[in-house]
Order: sequence, then C-alpha cells, then structure tokens
Amino acid sequence: MQQGLSRVFREFVRSLAYKEITPESFDEASSKLLLELVENNVALEVAEGLIAQLRERVVGRSVKRGSSVAEFIREELKAVLLDVFERAGVFNLEREVSVRKGGAEPYKVVFLGPNGHGKTTTIGKLAYRLRLRGYRVVIAAADTFRAGAIEQVSQIASMSGAFLVSLGYGADPAAVAYEAVERARKQGFDVVLVDTAGRMHTRRNLMDEMRKIIRVVEPDFRVFVGDALTGNDAVEMARTFFEEVGFDGSIVTKFDADTKGGVVLSIVYTTGRPILYVGAGQKLEDLHPFDFRNFVDSLLD
Repeated sequence: MQQGLSRVFREFVRSLAYKEITPESFDEASSKLLLELVENNVALEVAEGLIAQLRERVVGRSVKRGSSVAEFIREELKAVLLDVFERAGVFNLEREVSVRKGGAEPYKVVFLGPNGHGKTTTIGKLAYRLRLRGYRVVIAAADTFRAGAIEQVSQIASMSGAFLVSLGYGADPAAVAYEAVERARKQGFDVVLVDTAGRMHTRRNLMDEMRKIIRVVEPDFRVFVGDALTGNDAVEMARTFFEEVGFDGSIVTKFDADTKGGVVLSIVYTTGRPILYVGAGQKLEDLHPFDFRNFVDSLLD
C-alpha cells in the first residue's frame, strides 16, 4: 500500500544524503522528484507546491551536529507533508453524531461524487458503522437518474440495517432527501445519509441538482467520495465538486489496493478538507477512520 510514494521519497532523500544542499543540488534532485510524484498520482500543482515548500525549508540550511543530511531531509519532508493534513484539520463524524443523538434534529450527511467511485457502497459501510454504535439510520435514495441505483441502495440499506426512503425513478432528488429528513424527525432517527447521482444529462444539470439538494436539506456535513485507483481523475472530480458545490471532507475508496498513494495527498492539498475514512475491502466493516499521521509515517518509513 502506497509503495509508490514511499519509494519516491526514499530515493529523493538518498539522492541528497551525501551532498551539500545547494540550490543547484536541490533543483537537480527535485526535477526527478517532480516527475515521479506525478507518475504516482500527485497532481502537478500539488507536486510543485510541496517541492517549493521543501526547498524553502532546506536549501542553505545547516544540519545540526550529530544529525545526518538524510535525517534532516526526511524530517523536513515529513513536516511539509504533515502541514498539508494539519491545515485541513480533523473531523470526527461519529463524535458529532453522538453529540446530536436524542435531539429534535437528525444529523444529516449528503454524499457527493461521480458514478463508479463507490459512493453508494460507502454509504452502506458508514450506515453499518453507525448502526453498530447504536444509532438509527435513514438512507435517502436520491439518485433517481441512474438505472439500478434504487435497487442497489435498497440492498445496501437492508444489509446495513438502515431504513430506506425512496420515491422511485424520475422523482425529484431534493424531494426524496426532504422526505427522508422529515421521516427521521417524526420517527426519531439519529442520522440521515443522502445518496445522490454522480451523472446526469450534463454536468450543469448535475451540479444544479446537488446545490438544490443541499439547499433543501441543509446538511450538517457534505462528503465527497473518490476512488483511489482512478488517480488524477479522482483529484479532478474532487476539485470540480468542491468548486461547484462545496464539501466538508472526503472518503477515499479502494485505499487498500492503491499502490501509489498520491490521490489522498492531492485531494487534501487541493481542497483543504480532511479525509474522514478510507475504504479497504468489500465487506460492510471495511471502512476505517483515516489517520494522517500514520499515513505520513508509512510514506517515510
């Protein structure tokens, strides 16, 4: 997992380990680093930004007595990477749900993202986590456009123990979401998870629909779901949804199968929003809170 970025950073550190860190030596090593970061799904502007920050921290700096150049470079690189995640902050969705439990209003989460990135499956996994912790969950089948979407989310709801609200194909997605929230209020459900379309006739139609759902539901949290294996496509889609609709955090699917590692770093750098969970398997229990410190440590081991 993430062997690609780990190898790239290891080779970069090694390339400077026995040199004086001058502008020339750094620029020579970082030109190769830039290419290899991009090859490992780090967006170009993200790679350039990270390198610029690292350059500012290390060029012309003296290494402390008793410390090697390699240790110095590694520690400064770690600081640059940690800064990306620390600026995005940390959000514990389950803690926020627990604070709301028992109140008059359910905790409302709208899921955003393109088709094929695992949005509906992720909703099922999160519903299952919440159900295990004693919360009553409603799923709104607000993707009324894609063939098979309602059948899929219905099965997911059944498997996870959540209650499903659907008004059928062709229904107004915002009306479905509204109905789910009203049902939750009246029947004392704790959480509403809103599934949405990832494709419509045009991108404008899709983004307009997402904005309408958010306006009607007034969610407590908006989640983008992206597939790590789609590389820069996931990053570009995150950027699009963030700029057009806005979201508060992300969930990255197929994290366990990602051998490169650049998608997580790029999404956080590009949006300034945290990763909440990562998907790591096909089972309902295969959704795990994302620990950015462990992630950075794994890249620099």
